[in-house]
Amino acid sequence: MVMKNFRRTFIVALSLMFIALACERSVDGLEEPGFTENPDVFIDGFSSGLNYLPFADSDQDAFSVDTDDTYNNTAASMRFDVPNVGDPEGGYAGAIFRDENGGRNLTSYNALTFYAKGTVAGTLNEIGFGQDFGENEFVVSLSGTKLTTNWEQYVVPIPDASKLTAEQGLLWYAEGPEDGDGYSFWLDEVQYENLEDLAQPRPAIQNGNEVTQTSFIGSTAIISGLTYTANQVTEDGVAVDVTVNAAPAYYSFSSSDESVATVDSDGLVTVLGEGTAEITGSVGSISARGALIIESIGEFVDAPTPAEPASEVISIFSDAYDNVPVDFFNGFYEPFQTTTSNDFTVNGNNVLGYDNFNFVGIEFNQNVSTIDASEMTNLKMSVFFPDEVPAGSALRVVLVDVGSDGSVGGGDDSSVSSVLRTTTNPALESGQWVTFDFDITGLTNQNNLGQIVLDADLGIALRGESFYVDNIYLYDNTAE
Repeated sequence: MVMKNFRRTFIVALSLMFIALACERSVDGLEEPGFTENPDVFIDGFSSGLNYLPFADSDQDAFSVDTDDTYNNTAASMRFDVPNVGDPEGGYAGAIFRDENGGRNLTSYNALTFYAKGTVAGTLNEIGFGQDFGENEFVVSLSGTKLTTNWEQYVVPIPDASKLTAEQGLLWYAEGPEDGDGYSFWLDEVQYENLEDLAQPRPAIQNGNEVTQTSFIGSTAIISGLTYTANQVTEDGVAVDVTVNAAPAYYSFSSSDESVATVDSDGLVTVLGEGTAEITGSVGSISARGALIIESIGEFVDAPTPAEPASEVISIFSDAYDNVPVDFFNGFYEPFQTTTSNDFTVNGNNVLGYDNFNFVGIEFNQNVSTIDASEMTNLKMSVFFPDEVPAGSALRVVLVDVGSDGSVGGGDDSSVSSVLRTTTNPALESGQWVTFDFDITGLTNQNNLGQIVLDADLGIALRGESFYVDNIYLYDNTAE
């Protein structure tokens, strides 16, 4: 189970050790002392000034100090007890260890290292540093760390240590149950080091790929896939690559043509004009692999404004109405789906974007309620193909009633009777919005709607194409 998003607030904090070290100004006018370079987090116990601060929705009592099971017979280790699925005390274990003395100067080190093991061969979802429940500016995380039942050493590379002049977030972790079951894991000898055998630094943006995105003046995009890879020689003498996820603050971004698009320090790209701009990045003096290539085709034309009264509408995606809760607008059903998302905002208007299309599913049945559309007569949506539409192509829309069990594939779905007409009338056109208005009154069921599927109908003509979607909603056309 992968914990993807965690709130950066907390309810209860267990104070492990707090020693207030006041930095007094020198009376002779000298600069005040700098931050300590102490590299220790947990070496036979906690270093000065650390606070254990659990995430708000985590198990508040997951952590303890263990004097029985330690690495290399040291005095103590850190023990974490991960709860079972559904545990009322919290669904996962997660916390930060924050330096309350104002932070530490970690510029002399290139990695966070520790020893770890588990009661089972689990996968530690996230561990790293940089979360401080403040700006979290320099967050780094190592994802999917494979634990064994024996003590092993692990390394978390620092992308650019020169940034860490006063870092408070010395350690953070988040871990959920393994196959639904809780378990325990330990950390020991947690410290920052300058490893001589940590080499071949390779930062990347867009996961190291050159990604081309069709955009419009006024639209924004965010640089994603920020990673940093270094080669580490293990204690067994084996060289392995270690890749971490890194915050934008470690990177410097630039645009090849700022009249087309600019990029700020957070990796936010703003499109200003028509043309092509390549957004690249670097960490220190090292250029990052990958790029975001913006191809701006000029001014964006909004989709037609819906005219149906809000009282007769159930809106799934539209800025014109209040939308019902939706689980996701792209489920990405592996291994068959190729469609990726490229959602964007233009002048305050939100638009769904789909690239490398073969099919995509919009779902509202997993964590939210299905839709009772028994009083609705039509499903409406607008689509926009920025590139030339292949001859003879059509887009099919499948509206799925998931049945009384409220689940796709639960055995009582009625998707076969919910296949809507292929969208050949009106025909798909390039460079302009086309609005489809489907009559759904002939569907077998429509009181437990849970899914809308778009797919490339009539062969493979639309496969690999990009398009945008806006204003998806159900309405009653009989209302006066």
